[in-house]
Amino acid sequence: MTREQALVLVNEKMSNKNLIKHVLAVEAVMRELANHFDESQEMWGLAGLLHDLDYESTANTPEQHTLLTTEWLKAYDLDSDILHAIKCHNNLAERKTLMDKAIYAADPVTGLIVAAALMHPDKKLESIDPDFILRRFKVKSFARGANRDQIKSCQEMELSLKEFISISLTAMQRIDHELGL
Repeated sequence: MTREQALVLVNEKMSNKNLIKHVLAVEAVMRELANHFDESQEMWGLAGLLHDLDYESTANTPEQHTLLTTEWLKAYDLDSDILHAIKCHNNLAERKTLMDKAIYAADPVTGLIVAAALMHPDKKLESIDPDFILRRFKVKSFARGANRDQIKSCQEMELSLKEFISISLTAMQRIDHELGL
């Protein structure tokens, strides 16, 4: 599956514009992490782009989230590691590989970064830095939906929290136009 094919599928299965921006952000973070670890940016990017493909369809049955996605994706020639990583982000499979660990941590960090950007006066990713995000990270009431333990699991990849946030922010800043931030 190419990125272009994945984008077509995303647009077929998702109607919520913010959810589409979220998967683009996770894709960017996954590609940046793949680059950092000298892994396949194509594979890691596809995992990030497709990880929430069934989110709207499983809204009332969250226990099915990712299972429907992996069922849909059987029709495509995708590496089984991508399908496994997609399940890992929802805790439906054990995190074994670096890609599994990356997607698990990348999913919530994008929400934290977006929330930090939105609280800045100009609401731009370019105006914030890792320290700004880290200060917000410590405030439990800030971006409650961004699971702090899941973000801190970046340590499973031997990345400090600051390094992980820095890599993630850089990735998102590269696509700020697509994210509208």
